[in-house]
Amino acid sequence: QVQVAESGGGLVQAGGSLRLSCAASGRTSRNYAMGWFRQAPGKEREFVATINWSGGTTYYADSVKGRFTTSRDNAKNTVYLQMNSLKPEDTAVYYCAARGNGNGSSQRDDYHYWGQGTQVTVSS
Repeated sequence: QVQVAESGGGLVQAGGSLRLSCAASGRTSRNYAMGWFRQAPGKEREFVATINWSGGTTYYADSVKGRFTTSRDNAKNTVYLQMNSLKPEDTAVYYCAARGNGNGSSQRDDYHYWGQGTQVTVSS
């Protein structure tokens, strides 16, 4: 069993930056691939970024490529999402998820454990 919890959301102006954190607990959490997803009001939850168990492989949605970076510190069982050059369309609840397979994935159904989400609001 792995539990994940996001933090770091908030209100920021367009062009600004935020860093989200995702703390994972569980004996084998460092072996899990992690993903970031987001859900805006009235929309489906969509993929943002993923990172494999070692942190050596990452993959991003086209909409955030070049602006967002995900990383992990396995010693701290924490994954990060650095978000730069934020746009109003990035406004959403951001979720962190853990996948038992150590390889990252962009598919929601591949993830077994989800956090409660953290709100990110970007004002224009």
